[in-house]
Amino acid sequence: MAIACVTTRASLGVEAPEVIVEVHLSNGLPAFNLVGLPETSVKEAKERVRSAIINAGFEFPQRRITVNLAPADLPKQGGRYDLPIAIGILAASKQIPVAMLKDHEFVGELALSGHIRQCQGLLPVIVFARKHHKYLILPLGNRSDAELVGYHNSFFATHLQGVSAYLHGQQSLPSIATGLEWIASDAPPQSTCLSDVIGQYQAKRALEIAAAGNHNLLFLGPPGTGKTMLASRIIQLLPPLSYDEALEVAAIHSVAGQTVPKAQFYQRPFRSPHHTSSPISLVGGGSHPKPGEISLAHRGVLFLDEVAEFPRKVLDCLREPMETGEVVISRAAAKLTFASRFQLIAAMNPSPCGDTANARATQDQIQRYLSRLSGPFIDRFDLTIDVPRLPEGTLTQQQHAAETSATIASRVKAARERQLSRAGVLNAELSGKQLTQTGGFSQTDLEFLEQSVNKLGLSVRSYHRLQRVARTIADLAQSQTVDRSHIAQALGYRAMDRLLNSLKNSY
Repeated sequence: MAIACVTTRASLGVEAPEVIVEVHLSNGLPAFNLVGLPETSVKEAKERVRSAIINAGFEFPQRRITVNLAPADLPKQGGRYDLPIAIGILAASKQIPVAMLKDHEFVGELALSGHIRQCQGLLPVIVFARKHHKYLILPLGNRSDAELVGYHNSFFATHLQGVSAYLHGQQSLPSIATGLEWIASDAPPQSTCLSDVIGQYQAKRALEIAAAGNHNLLFLGPPGTGKTMLASRIIQLLPPLSYDEALEVAAIHSVAGQTVPKAQFYQRPFRSPHHTSSPISLVGGGSHPKPGEISLAHRGVLFLDEVAEFPRKVLDCLREPMETGEVVISRAAAKLTFASRFQLIAAMNPSPCGDTANARATQDQIQRYLSRLSGPFIDRFDLTIDVPRLPEGTLTQQQHAAETSATIASRVKAARERQLSRAGVLNAELSGKQLTQTGGFSQTDLEFLEQSVNKLGLSVRSYHRLQRVARTIADLAQSQTVDRSHIAQALGYRAMDRLLNSLKNSY
């Protein structure tokens, strides 16, 4: 029977489900039929495969060829199916041994000459091939992806003839080198440091607390006070990713058509989209759903500069992912889930003219400007910090040596280790039950916090967020319990509430 089965893998978000390429040759008028829910880019494989087989020196069967991509209900797109289709045709026509296809998976796009081209989004394919202990044949251009995964049963091909020679046992294909040395868990040297920021000691302290507890942070202040400069330095305070976390981040970037540089493999991502970004670019989507900025910031930081300039409907799209840590994109073709557990850092001016002191804007104009941020969205910030103008003479006077990012990062790392050993998660992810069991709050302090929350008119969500911030402040102070001073400091980081109350009282 002139039939052959070749295994490959599809792209379904950050997953790579198995696809069986079934090739059948039958008598009749020469024809080439491709079935199994192929998109246009896959249907065009018929012409690429035909030319590649002929130009590589093989015989293209002048028979009725039927290629089925199973399962039939899984959409297939891209050129990654070219190589397995060509291998299937060669195996069905007895030009390569069918027995050698066992435990092998093939993926790659073919040029008309028979050369094998690089494909996008193959990192999940390599991860799943390693998980199922398969031999993977992929383009040489995807070698860096295989080196990130470190899978030694991945082999690289440059031409269809080389794959045929390998399957005949006539030659071997190159694999990744053993004992790779280029990956280092140490963070690369930074050209910027938190000590470069003059003054703004409260903002620096808030940045340290946010980094230690993975809290969302909003900077509020006039233009030119250092909000963006502060936010861009938070990555230096965060510990590097673990290997599994780094691979998870790299897989999301691979699906989005981006690559993670080897030197930055363990570095947490920092994404800073422009305020003209659409909801789809931020959350993800498209006819073939791709991850958006919030998923590309997974395990890292999403920085929204001039957050009040973002359309309100775009910002409100972030509310659910900020709570659940994932985003579900439903389309007619597929329903995909992308991880999006990010830390949100935002910066904005307190008024449309830049400042509330000596402002050109009226109270009504300031209110309308601030109302661009919905109440539930503002409620997602654990800390809102006022970043005021520097006092006169600060720029010209002798500056004392400020703490470096490395010094603060060591405290942040120690505080994170205490949180993980105590509750298994960082403080920002503590549930209400975990706060009660492991928070270390006294009953009188909780009553004080509840009175403060009611006086400020805050929500129950804010009540728990203040507890988490106070717990982080206690962890930085190496305190087992949370006392009144830690709660008072957490209440001090509510600049937006104070601004809104002052506007309300001015009427």
